[in-house]
Amino acid sequence: MNKDSENLKDAAKEYSKKLTKLGTEISKIQFSYKVQEKKSKEYWNNRIKEFRGYNEKSLEYYNQAYSLINLVNKDESHMFMLSISKLRQLGLEIIRIMEKIEENPSIIDSKDKQQSQWSKELKKQITEQSNKCLNHEKSMNSSFREFYEKQVTKVLE
Repeated sequence: MNKDSENLKDAAKEYSKKLTKLGTEISKIQFSYKVQEKKSKEYWNNRIKEFRGYNEKSLEYYNQAYSLINLVNKDESHMFMLSISKLRQLGLEIIRIMEKIEENPSIIDSKDKQQSQWSKELKKQITEQSNKCLNHEKSMNSSFREFYEKQVTKVLE
């Protein structure tokens, strides 16, 4: 094995270790995208904080995954960077919607017969955006796992 492939292998091992550590930290956060009809300002304030923490840690994880992909395949890494960018945008949109709900948490109550069209639309938006973010993350995880199995494992052998 030449020096370059040995360095590549060592770097890939290091990135893999960091990814494992970040993955463990993310799983401890236990964030769920499921939208709940909680009508307290405090709940939505905490929900925003939880999501920010989860989203930051997820972005850190995906940036680390990007670094590993970039080490092995520059072309694939560019596509993955676009996915990270989209995840960041989706996350910012979820926060924006949650902040609107936090301002007036009663709008999330589907039992409220007086609910305005705006309230219904906001509730629909938070559900749709949460689903988009969840599905995008699933897609990113799936493509990263596939990349890892096909290309990174060869480097690590």
